[in-house]
Amino acid sequence: MSFLSRIMLLKSQAHFSSDGKGGVSHSVKKPAFEGSGKRKTELARKRVGLMIAGFAVAYGVIGGRLVQYGYAQPETVSSIMPADRLMASRPDILDRNGELLATDIRTVSLFAEPHKVVDPDEAIEKLATVLTDLDMKDTYKKLSSKSHFQWLRRQLTPKQQSQILALGIPGIGFRPEKRRFYPGGSTASHIVGYVNIDNRGMAGMEKFIDNQGLADLAALGMTSDTPLEPVKLSIDLRVQNIVRDVLVGAITKFEALGAGAVVIDVHTGEVLAMGSLPDFDPNNPAASAKEGWLNRMSNGTFEMGSTFKSFTIAMGLDSGKVKLTDSFDARAPIRIGGFTIKDFHGKNRVLTVPEIFQYSSNIGTAKIADTVGTDGHKEFLTRIGLLSKMQTELPEVAMPSQPRQWKKINSITISFGHGVSTTPLQTAVAGVALVNGGKLIEPTFLPRTREQADQVATQVLQPSTSKDMRFLFEWNGVNGSGRNARVDGFNVGGKTGTADKVVNGRYVGDKNFNAFLAAFPIDDPKYVVLTVIDEPRTDKGNGAALAGNSAAPMVADIIRRSAAILGVEPNFGEVGNELLVSY
Repeated sequence: MSFLSRIMLLKSQAHFSSDGKGGVSHSVKKPAFEGSGKRKTELARKRVGLMIAGFAVAYGVIGGRLVQYGYAQPETVSSIMPADRLMASRPDILDRNGELLATDIRTVSLFAEPHKVVDPDEAIEKLATVLTDLDMKDTYKKLSSKSHFQWLRRQLTPKQQSQILALGIPGIGFRPEKRRFYPGGSTASHIVGYVNIDNRGMAGMEKFIDNQGLADLAALGMTSDTPLEPVKLSIDLRVQNIVRDVLVGAITKFEALGAGAVVIDVHTGEVLAMGSLPDFDPNNPAASAKEGWLNRMSNGTFEMGSTFKSFTIAMGLDSGKVKLTDSFDARAPIRIGGFTIKDFHGKNRVLTVPEIFQYSSNIGTAKIADTVGTDGHKEFLTRIGLLSKMQTELPEVAMPSQPRQWKKINSITISFGHGVSTTPLQTAVAGVALVNGGKLIEPTFLPRTREQADQVATQVLQPSTSKDMRFLFEWNGVNGSGRNARVDGFNVGGKTGTADKVVNGRYVGDKNFNAFLAAFPIDDPKYVVLTVIDEPRTDKGNGAALAGNSAAPMVADIIRRSAAILGVEPNFGEVGNELLVSY
């Protein structure tokens, strides 16, 4: 072997060592290489683990916040309700025939987030180009405030919304809402009522609906945008329109302060129509004068004048102490307690009971009341519902007024309608009991069957008394002050009432509150009609128009135009009916 070959062999042997047994072992550098690889692997695993842990923590935080937001209550901000409650539906209101009286329509309202408004002055200038009646001073205060929400205008039209959107004002937005719409306007305003800007019932049947639980559900957030079952009323919109038209004509003709009327089914107590003027437009109630908000028929109390003679005579007949064939001396005035009771158009003779009713004798009526007695008089008026608060669905119901202590003088003056103030609707309800067989039925503005009415009715008069009162109503309609309420074919009977009004604690003769209580057809009554007119003026302007010339013709107009709608067939006698059939 050459020298060079031996050198190469020794170099190669330098990389190996013997294990003492003739075996060959590897160099000591192998474990160092393996340790370095393991360290890199472990480091990589730790980095991946940290990344996984970081992502887990991040997603855990996000998930926790989502759960927190899900359980959190909506933020309470003044002047605004949660969006779902802003869009909560109210039930439609319909008349007895399904005609729409009130419904919801979708609208939007304009709001601002002041902290996002860049330039309040510029925003106001742009908004004023669309909302020309914008209160700039008030709007500037809202836009420059530190709050996060401010209403700027509620219930915009679609055109206004699109115009404002085109302005591109930062910090300005819209929220969906519901707006109540009344297609009939003022036609039945006091019955239907109205809602406020937040669609909550404020008067009439709108408030009644809220009082039945809708308002509580809304407060709890349990209402939604789902349409609710409509509420049907007893009102007949056709008759209601006639009643209001007659009232408008009467106020215009007599230059009166106000007027009212009601039509009631005598067997069910359903109110078919009721109007009170002045009234208001429920689509914009704030625009009406405050006088227009007063429902004179159920929430105003008045001395009803001689219409009360109907109840006094009915009381005498029902007590058994007075009969239709009895007579009373009406020749001399009654002097009691410093007062003198006399007749307006005295006959100065003895009068029968029908004549007392026909001539509206204060003296004769007072003597009938005296025959019954003061305690019996008070008990009868309480029994027939004239001294207690009337129960019905309308929230606007006034409490009648009466003397704190009933004395003989009180009984005498109350007998002909002075000294007790009741609501006209209450008087009409008591009048129903006079002609329907003696049953007092609480009035209702919701549909009611005759069977349902019988369950809530109270017998307050003997049927024979009711029969006698129907005779007296017809007698007065043919021979007395009710002649101007007669309508051919419909046999209208009734009683007038002309009451002097009280001014500064004293009765004045030139300001009257007139009424006419009627029923038709009086031989078999189906409806009671009551009209009232406050301070009517004659063509001479002396303010002394009598009920027979003002309130009675109103009844005639209502019956003439609505009887056929109410399903009452005319009766013209044998000859007239034969002629009608021939046509």
